[in-house]
Amino acid sequence: MVNYDDKRNFYRMMLNSEVTVTIIDDEANSKVLATCRDLSATGIAIEMPHPLEINTAVRISVESANSAVQPLDAKGKVVRVTEEGTDCYLVGVNISEID
Repeated sequence: MVNYDDKRNFYRMMLNSEVTVTIIDDEANSKVLATCRDLSATGIAIEMPHPLEINTAVRISVESANSAVQPLDAKGKVVRVTEEGTDCYLVGVNISEID
């Protein structure tokens, strides 16, 4: 039996990958480069230089380093924002759809 303190329904994969965050809510569909810290079946934690508003709709694109693995393209909403330092925010996104 696995004993874990983080009582989540899905395990998180720790990553350090570049992601493109497209903000769906604005008319320009602004794109921001960020870093994916971790990923699970229902969420993703992204390190960004500026915060996003809670409930902001976003599209997350993660390119694959291996041609045998498809890139990740998902939609979701911002559910958490934590300031971790100067120009460093951890943004939690709840994934609602994977393309």
